[in-house]
Amino acid sequence: MAENLNEMIGEVRDRFEHVDHCPFQGPRVFFENAGGALTLKSVVECSARLAAIPDNQGRDNPASHELVRIIAQAKADVLTFLGASKGAVFVGESGTELLFRLISVAVLGAPEGGIVLGSTLEHPASVSACTRWSKIAGRDYVQVPHNPATGTVTAEDYRPFVTADTRVATILHTSPVTGMSVDVEAISKLIRSISPDCYIIVDGIQHAAHGHVDIDACDIDGYAISPYKVFSRHGYGIAWVSERMSVLPHDSLIGAAPDHWDLGTRDTASYATFSEVVDYFVWLGGHFTQSSDRREKIEAAGQAIHQHEKALTDAMLHGVGNRRGLADMLGVGIIGGVDNPLREGLVAMTLEGRTSEELVSILREHGIRTHARKNDHFSGNILIPLDLKDCVRVSMCHYNTIEEVMQFLDAVETVVGK
Repeated sequence: MAENLNEMIGEVRDRFEHVDHCPFQGPRVFFENAGGALTLKSVVECSARLAAIPDNQGRDNPASHELVRIIAQAKADVLTFLGASKGAVFVGESGTELLFRLISVAVLGAPEGGIVLGSTLEHPASVSACTRWSKIAGRDYVQVPHNPATGTVTAEDYRPFVTADTRVATILHTSPVTGMSVDVEAISKLIRSISPDCYIIVDGIQHAAHGHVDIDACDIDGYAISPYKVFSRHGYGIAWVSERMSVLPHDSLIGAAPDHWDLGTRDTASYATFSEVVDYFVWLGGHFTQSSDRREKIEAAGQAIHQHEKALTDAMLHGVGNRRGLADMLGVGIIGGVDNPLREGLVAMTLEGRTSEELVSILREHGIRTHARKNDHFSGNILIPLDLKDCVRVSMCHYNTIEEVMQFLDAVETVVGK
């Protein structure tokens, strides 16, 4: 068995497309995983294979029967991946679209009165949906202020705002700007202690690629992910809803089962490609546990991923070999603080005297793919309290290497040294 992920990094990288080479740019280091992770080779093959099948589900022929089986298996795989023993799984246009659906159903279906509660840390997908649907339902929308210094929000931050008439609450599992995780279980436990019947919706889009999700432990009602950020492809999102939320009034065809959320004939490959993702987590976790249980292998994979990504961010912040880290470079700022235990594979940085767009361009010229976040509707909630116009998001995943971090630090030195 492997002791750490670095011991098998070659095998891991071999399972992904374009791991070190862009078909339009050439050789590059991919540190833009928060914008969309690398895609598994098996996902590409599966998607192409199923795209060629002309049959639909629900027919009396072998091809149709197989499509139905694939979808049923994928739903079971999603439940295993999310650590959910019950509930409904369905796909949609995107993670954002599914958050809108979940939030609208909860806000419209909850008992009258009360408030909708979220936080200022959240992505505009949740904030926009809560703003729109709380107004339609005649409910107040309240946002818990996050901590700008740590880049996260805690149960203690939520506590003063949770009341007995909190009808719907949203939680962000990990920030795509700061990279800091949120203790969903603790916040949910607090909400349940004050408003037991509150519908709790979680945005897991940024978190899912970095490891552990345990819906049963969190006691929530909805969870949404974007598979293209979890090693699958664009074009769909996946949502889970609890049994009680699954039967709230929602868009569905007349005569459909009360807990059926799919609308129209679904792309079988949307389901099947996520089974490939789950199989990958199971394969990876199998190198770190002797258990034959799929869920336990997924949990082992999550632990290995967290350990490896922490090694990457520690090296980036504190240096590696004879290279100094970002924390020791004059003029470099780190959002969320340098030593933050909640960090998940992401460093958001600024450089005095350079705009983030300039730094992204310079890094690109050195073969490093990163992304600039600006004070706009996507990231203003994080940057405005810090009095920042922009930042550079350097986002890593478990297939990235220490050598790539070294290449990144060398590239930053060329700017800092001028």
